[in-house]
Amino acid sequence: MPILETLTDQNPELMIFLGDNIYGDTEDMDVLRAKYAKLGADAGFQRLRASCPTLATWDDHDFGVNDGGADYPMRKESEQIFENFWLGEADAESPASRSRPGVYDAHLFGPPGEKLQVILLDTRFFRSPLKRGEKRVGGSWMPDDDPAKTMLGDAQWKWLEAQLRQPADVRIIASSIQFIAEDAGQETWSNLPRERQRMLDLLKTTKANNAIFISGDRHWSELSALDDVAPNRLYDFTSSSFNQLHQRGTPTKNRFRLLPKTYHKENYGVINIAWDQPTPKITFEIRDINGDVQLQHTVKSAGATE
Repeated sequence: MPILETLTDQNPELMIFLGDNIYGDTEDMDVLRAKYAKLGADAGFQRLRASCPTLATWDDHDFGVNDGGADYPMRKESEQIFENFWLGEADAESPASRSRPGVYDAHLFGPPGEKLQVILLDTRFFRSPLKRGEKRVGGSWMPDDDPAKTMLGDAQWKWLEAQLRQPADVRIIASSIQFIAEDAGQETWSNLPRERQRMLDLLKTTKANNAIFISGDRHWSELSALDDVAPNRLYDFTSSSFNQLHQRGTPTKNRFRLLPKTYHKENYGVINIAWDQPTPKITFEIRDINGDVQLQHTVKSAGATE
């Protein structure tokens, strides 16, 4: 993973792993542990983790099964292995996330006036089965209006509302799968449209309109935006992948895609927040394996484009 060396050379202040951090895809927990051990032994990964704070959530492949959800039989065992790897095996002073089902968590950084909140969602542990339909470019998953189906589960939804009511100047909401992109057969929040709308409603009722979504999963990078989230534009910044190039390469249909260009080679995402003005200026960048910028977009605060 030579891109980790490139990334670390940029001196990041915080690193967020968005899932598919390993390709576990197994119900054999010894296999899962071995794959985490391989990642942990990588020199570039070790250097990165030593250079800055590191946060992580999971997606389907490190959860344990492709496109998996709450019906994955080893989810509890997989969660324990995930937490042992990312948080450490000692029980003393463990984060609250270890005491509850799922890997969701939240962190605050910076002083008042420059307060950054990072919310790590778990879109796997509680997620209801998806609806399958006709094969499209991105796959066979279809939108499902079933009110009994959930993305986050009741406990995580209640927790999330409390987090969004915490004072913060900028909020980064990490979702392993894309939040804004329309359904085109792939996994996305739009497959459970009631849950997607619930999130939009929650952002409004909690007045958390300084929020940005970040996502991965797609094996290409892009920026999506939703303009009808009063009073501001909502962004979903997708960066993917470090080293797993998509064989097809063609991006799925997405009418919410903000930039005309997508990027499909090895890449990582950078969010720069400039606090030295009345409203924070935020710049999204996709950088390639050499550290060169391939995509870029700047906004004043989280909602108004510059």
